[in-house]
Amino acid sequence: MWNVLLSFSGLVALIQLLFLPFFPESPPYLLLQKEDKAGCLKAMKQLWGEENYQTEFDDLMKEKAITKGTKIMNVLEVLRERSVYPQLCTMLLLLLSLQLCGLKIFQTANLQESIIPYVSLGVSISELISIIFCSSIIDRFGRRRLLCGGYLLMAMILVLLEASLLLSDRFLWLRYCSVILIFLFIIAYGIGP
Repeated sequence: MWNVLLSFSGLVALIQLLFLPFFPESPPYLLLQKEDKAGCLKAMKQLWGEENYQTEFDDLMKEKAITKGTKIMNVLEVLRERSVYPQLCTMLLLLLSLQLCGLKIFQTANLQESIIPYVSLGVSISELISIIFCSSIIDRFGRRRLLCGGYLLMAMILVLLEASLLLSDRFLWLRYCSVILIFLFIIAYGIGP
C-alpha cells in the first residue's frame, strides 16, 4: 500500500496548490523585502479582517529600521559563519538521512541491489542542490511563486511516477524513468515547499 501513501502526499500538494493563490503575501515579506507599505496593510486586512493594525505595522517598521543596515547573506557567507554551524550540522544530518528514502520505490522498480545505494546518494545530493538553488532565488521570485510552482511540479511528477511504476513490468525502460522522477520530485520539493 506504499503507492497509496505516495499518492496521498500528491493529493495534499494538489489541494495546497489550488488554495494557495487565494491567500495574500506575508505582510512582513511585503514590507521588509518588497518595501510595499500599501500592500502590507492590504494583506493585514485580508488576513485579520477590517481593524486598525497600526501597532503591528509600527512593529514591522521598527524591525525594518533595525535590519536596515543588516546585510542579507548568500549561501557561501552562511557556510563561513561559525555561529550557524550547529544548525548547518543538523540540516546536513537530515539531508544525509534522505539516503534511505525511496528505497522501496527503487526496489519496486527492479533496480539492481548494487545500484540502489548510489541512487539514494543521488537523491540526497539533489536535495542539497535544490536547497542551495532555492536560497539563491527566493528573494527574486518570492515564496508564494516558488510554493505554487513547487506544488504544481510535485503533483505532476507524482502522477507520472505512479504511472511509470504501474507500467514498469511492461516497459523496462520505465524503471529508470521512475528514478529520474524521484530526483525531480526531490528537486521540486526543495525549490518549492
